[in-house]
Amino acid sequence: KVIILSIVQGITEFLPISSTGHLILVEQFTRLSEGPRFSAAFMVLIHFPTMLAVVVYFWPRLWPFGKPRDVRNAQILLWTKIVVAFLPAAVFGLLLHKFIQEHLFNPLVVATALFLGGVILVWLERRKRTPVVDWVNDIGYGRALAVGFFQCLAMIPGTSRSASTIIGGMALGASRAAAVEFSFFLAIPTMLGATTLEMIKTGATFTPIQWALLALGSVVSFAVAYVSVAFLMNYIRRHDFRAFGYYRIALALTVLAYFWFVGFGE
Repeated sequence: KVIILSIVQGITEFLPISSTGHLILVEQFTRLSEGPRFSAAFMVLIHFPTMLAVVVYFWPRLWPFGKPRDVRNAQILLWTKIVVAFLPAAVFGLLLHKFIQEHLFNPLVVATALFLGGVILVWLERRKRTPVVDWVNDIGYGRALAVGFFQCLAMIPGTSRSASTIIGGMALGASRAAAVEFSFFLAIPTMLGATTLEMIKTGATFTPIQWALLALGSVVSFAVAYVSVAFLMNYIRRHDFRAFGYYRIALALTVLAYFWFVGFGE
């Protein structure tokens, strides 16, 4: 079950289809036997190794030291923009974390968010637009902050952190490639903050078996996420995001149909 959930996390985290939404849905049929407390912690902590996959994949682009001055300064400047973009999620995440977990983590909310996000993604890609920002380093502080507010929408399960930040970036004039890369880079502080908060909340009081399960899930999700990042970077060179939008819509309708006729267990 841990392997299945970790594969789902690794595949869906950086695609604009909502990893949290998929995990909530898959967990309906693949519940961990370690209890709801560990399951909830696992769903959050498994984001950390997927974040590491981004760090490893983009390491030459992210590590500024030991490089020519102009390259180093450009990378440091990019990091300051990433920090600015992270601030809205940090503030609203702390304020709304408990409410979201208690009221929004259910299949109906996930399906609705999947559907609306899919419609917006298809609509955005069908519009004729001319990007004004072609390169991720050219994203200014104002756009970075605005993307950060778009990221806050991903607190609704099923919205997708990747989708909200990519849609936000493209809607604000960034090219598809620039929006995707900024979304990837913004994932680093966001996931690090979420997993750190979860570790503080749980106190890391896991049994040896639970630590072993978390380690197994981390290895699997890291490997799958690395392949997923490489796939998406290659995909956007030749395709747009409409296929992901249609997938979200189809999945949402399937979930709503299941929820209507069968229902999900508590």
